[in-house]
Amino acid sequence: MSSITRERVTEALRSTGISLLITLVTLVALEGVLRLVSPRMLRDSSSERSLTYQYDPELGWAPVPNSSADVTNVRKVHAQHNSLGLRDIEFVRDGRPAMLFIGDSFVWGLDAEANERFTDLLRGRIPGYNIVNAGVSGYGTDQEYLLLQRLWPDIEPKVVVLVFCTENDHFDNSTSVRYESYQKPYFATAADGTLVLKGQPVPKSRQVYVKENWLVRHSLLARVVVYNFVDLVHPAVDVPDPSDRLVSKIRDFVEAHGAKLIVGVQTRDDKLVAHLQAERIPFVGLDGAEAYPDPSGAHWTPNGQRLVADRLFGLLSENGLARETKASR
Repeated sequence: MSSITRERVTEALRSTGISLLITLVTLVALEGVLRLVSPRMLRDSSSERSLTYQYDPELGWAPVPNSSADVTNVRKVHAQHNSLGLRDIEFVRDGRPAMLFIGDSFVWGLDAEANERFTDLLRGRIPGYNIVNAGVSGYGTDQEYLLLQRLWPDIEPKVVVLVFCTENDHFDNSTSVRYESYQKPYFATAADGTLVLKGQPVPKSRQVYVKENWLVRHSLLARVVVYNFVDLVHPAVDVPDPSDRLVSKIRDFVEAHGAKLIVGVQTRDDKLVAHLQAERIPFVGLDGAEAYPDPSGAHWTPNGQRLVADRLFGLLSENGLARETKASR
């Protein structure tokens, strides 16, 4: 190799080294700025979803079976999931018909210890049923419908109670991305008016990459790259609100399997109520249940949980599905 060639190689290596050093210094500086500014979107989430849930290609996310965690929103509560991934006691077939409750964080019990929830209160009042709480925080009615189908072979309920969260279910059901950019399945309306399931397998959400990748977990700069990649490749898809028809689909599925559907409506929802009346689906309003301050999600307090239990018990009784016993008085 001639001296000229050696000089050219040396110069090229020097230039490459300088470029790499500048790039490295720039990346370190950007990482430092991000850590100093600490944008909220890049922070580790401590929500009930991030603590106890995992990626699910059909549902978007689902509780980790046999997991437990302390969850803090307005107050710190303990969450324990059973082998089915439900925040409930272990389900065991014991000869009694099952009564399955589905819904979002209001059923799951955010800001409530398990024994304070309306489902646990009803368990003592309706001993003739094997009560199962299948609430999953953050779910829309679409995901609850899909979870209901998944759980059916294991539980085979005779009664299904859907709690519709007026505050957010309409929004949940109208998009493929919710809350802290969690990806989810959704139902689009076909030309003939039928609902068509879309978005499966569900793309991995930002949080999944943080959990699964060491670099993304430890570098805010890497998170910026990944978050932008996810948003670019899997942007939110918005669809006309299918909530009314989703409730009817749940009713059709439940009745096709020889069971009964009743609905609790969290707060006033005139459009949904009109639909329930037209479809002759039994329902009760849960307005007036005491709740924590609205910025925290307005989840029910222990007093609110008791009122919800009373309202639902009344609806069940009116439909011949429950009766007061001496033990429950």
